[in-house]
This record gives sequence, C-alpha cells and structure tokens, in this order.
Amino acid sequence: MGVDLKELLQRHVEAGTVPGAVALLGSPESTVVMVGDAVLGGPPIREDAIFRIQSMTKVVTAVAALRLVAAGRIGLEEPVERWLPELADRRVLTEPTAGLTDTVPERSPITLRHLLTNTSGYGMIAQESPLQEAMTATGLEAGPLPWPVGADEWLDRLAALPLAFQPGDGWRYHHSFGLLGVLLSRVTGGPLADHLAEDLFAPLGMVDTGFWVPSEECDRLPAAYRHSDAGLVETEPAGGGPYAGPPRVDVSHGELVSTARDYARFLAVLVNGGRHEGRQLISPEDVRQLSRDQVPTVAKTPESFFPGFWDGIGWGFGVAVQTDGPHQGRWGWSGGQGTDFFVDPDGTVGVLLTQVELGAQTFPLLAEFQEASPVG
Repeated sequence: MGVDLKELLQRHVEAGTVPGAVALLGSPESTVVMVGDAVLGGPPIREDAIFRIQSMTKVVTAVAALRLVAAGRIGLEEPVERWLPELADRRVLTEPTAGLTDTVPERSPITLRHLLTNTSGYGMIAQESPLQEAMTATGLEAGPLPWPVGADEWLDRLAALPLAFQPGDGWRYHHSFGLLGVLLSRVTGGPLADHLAEDLFAPLGMVDTGFWVPSEECDRLPAAYRHSDAGLVETEPAGGGPYAGPPRVDVSHGELVSTARDYARFLAVLVNGGRHEGRQLISPEDVRQLSRDQVPTVAKTPESFFPGFWDGIGWGFGVAVQTDGPHQGRWGWSGGQGTDFFVDPDGTVGVLLTQVELGAQTFPLLAEFQEASPVG
C-alpha cells in the first residue's frame, strides 16, 4: 500500500521533528509536496524553497567528474597530483591512531577513483587520536557549516597532515569530496561553481542549484535548526547565514543548495540511463558504476564510519548502495542539514528536504521516508 506523503510530513511537523519539509516520491516528475513553516511560527514553507543539501552534493560532483573522464580530461585511475601538487609524496600513518610523525611513504598516489570512493586516506576520524586532534585544531572537522576558509587554504591545511591509511586500503567519509571539488576546479581552470552551472545546471534547467543563494532569492532560504534539550534551536536565520549571497572566497570544496524540483531533474538523468532530452550526459555504464558498490571488503571496518554502517551497505561514486535486504539495489544518500534522497532499481525516486540537522530526533522521519512507497 502506498503512503500519503503529505500525511507523513504533517505528522512530523506536528510532532516538532521539523518546522517544515518539502518532498516528492514516485517518478522524478511527481508532484512536490510541502508542509509546515519556513521559520518556526513564520510563513509557510514554499514549494520552491532553497535548501542546504550538504552531502547530497557528492553525487552531483561525481557526475561532473565522470563527464570529464568521458571527455578525456582526466582518467579515473590517474593520480590527482598532476592538478593537486599539494598531494604529491604523501606520508601515511603506520596506523590511524599513530603519532603524526610515525609515518611511512605512500605506496601509490591518490587517484580520482580514490576520491570518488572515499578511499583517499583523508576523511572524518571517529577515534581519539593525534590526527583527530590536529584536524580539530586546524578547522578540518566536518560540521553543519561550510568550511571557514577558501578552497586553496583548506587544501593546504589538509595536505599538511598525513594520510590515515594507504590510498585504497581504507575508507573515511567526506573530505575526499572536498578534494574532488578542488580537483575539478583545477582541471576546468576556474571555480567549480562556474563549471557546474555551465556543464550541468543550465542544460538540466536546475536554475536554483548552486553553492549559494543569489541575494535576490534569499527570501526562499528557510531558517536552519538543530534539536537541543530545550527544543529546536536556530543555527542560521531565514534568508541569512553563509549560503545567503555570494561568498568572499572560492568554495569549490563546498556544498550546494537546491530545491526539490531541481534535484529531481538531476535524478531523472540517472534514472534515464544518463540521458536528458535525447542527449547522453553520462553513459549508461557510468550510471551503473556510480550506483554499485566500489569499496573493497578490507576497507569496510567498524572504525571507518560508525558501527553497523556496512551491514548490507556499500559505497559507489558519491552514494551509498543497498547490497542486501528489502531495498537491495537502492542507492542514495543524506545531507547533514536534514535532507535525503534515494533511487530504486525500478526508477522510483524520493527527495526529502528539511532544515533540521540530522540526529536522534530526525532519524525517524528519514527512516519512515525510506520505507514509504508512492500511492497508486
């Protein structure tokens, strides 16, 4: 039996899980549903509200990278140090918790494949260790706000630290895709924002997707929140915060804002085997590669992310892949500011956009959405 998407969202708005939400479920052309407020006690959330989609950016930059591979501008197995000389001659910790000087040389360089699969040796460090302390001290911890410095300085800070493991031998989340953004900007010779706008967003009609909200459209940017013991706490004001208006630094290592309809347009390309209006944007084989597990078993360790993450899950290029269970073959991912998407083998898609950080209070909404099926 199908799920009434509006009723599902309404229950969670009334329960205080989120002030508002925008979603679609079914085909990429399905009706967009919106429930609740853009600001607690404020105006209703709009169908064209622009959300901070954070890690839902990863699959977008993965597709951009695959297009450059197809154009012959970079190879999937090619070392990235040609464009990112900061990453040449890496030192690698003898074990992830070792001291920062307890290192050996890299056995092989970081490649584009390593970035797409989060196996570069850089990433979030869950265990207490000198590397974790150094990342915290240099502002390299992943969090809900954009990186505090521009792309080149961020890369310099990261490159000053050793790898947690030899490229390809482990898995750590997130930072590989910041590196991917900087790589794509250097391959294309300008800010990644310009390349994505020209190469993907304009051809697909994704007029509301980018690294920031234009100043004249900031009334469409909802407030951002996180749950606390006292209830929802505003972390970014409606129409304000670091995504409101053009940034002062290069944000090629950053993450996107988008709308439900824009993101569905992007997913439609992948559902349709990489085609858009008769044009092959990426090959069917690239879509298959993107959406299948690419991580070796040896890298799927409990400390690589969180315990249980790898149970029935793999990682493709910018997306998690269900390798077992009732949703086997589904792929998708979430964004830390309360967003989520999935694509099923039959072409069913789901896009959920909220403005509340992921956590214990919001996970039940995502879980229900993941189990929902369209009416009819």
